Amino acid sequence: MAHRALVLSVFKPPGPTSFDVVRRIRAMLRYQKVGHAGTLDPPASGVLIVLCGEATKWAADFMDLEKRYLATVRFGVETTTDDLSGDIVREHRLTDWSVERINGVLREFEGEISQVPPAVSAVKIGGERSYKKAWRGETPKRIPRKVSVRQIRLLEVTKPDIQLEVSCGKGTYIRSLARDVGAHLGWGGAIAQLVRSAVGPYQIEHAWTLDRLARRRDELAA
Repeated sequence: MAHRALVLSVFKPPGPTSFDVVRRIRAMLRYQKVGHAGTLDPPASGVLIVLCGEATKWAADFMDLEKRYLATVRFGVETTTDDLSGDIVREHRLTDWSVERINGVLREFEGEISQVPPAVSAVKIGGERSYKKAWRGETPKRIPRKVSVRQIRLLEVTKPDIQLEVSCGKGTYIRSLARDVGAHLGWGGAIAQLVRSAVGPYQIEHAWTLDRLARRRDELAA
């Protein structure tokens, strides 16, 4: 039993890091090896794939699954983290506001695009995580990389916010998407709220909450 594989689709609430969730599940289910396939930022919530035991060997396969996000973008601001958890570094007036203009710019970000990761991210630069450099006050030299955005749907517009549904491949930063869309519009942009609603076939409505896992720990434990 100690070597069995267990794949869990877990709901990560806003607040804890992805590793906080992994650490709690490791203690709860008594697996020696527990990892996750795809980090969620602390302010974000939604589906986190947690791999236990022999399932940790499949991490790359789960990372390759398409992700779907519900994102609220706040226009008019630029922040140090590309979301509202960071400090505001610049504010803009929302001139020439129109849904047609927003939709037109969103279309430019579908397909294979070049994207610079946020300064506060887990991307490694010179062997060190970018966020560690940023926290020391350095400006990490981030290299643009190709990512795949299959579809962006504009769901709701409530000035200065819009809500999007984004389907994308691995390595895509929705914070960078908000920043870059805002820059193209001339307004600046940052994520106000982010929910990962699906990873491949794993849907948020079927994800385990940590409380439910705690109640079922005996039957799931190694």
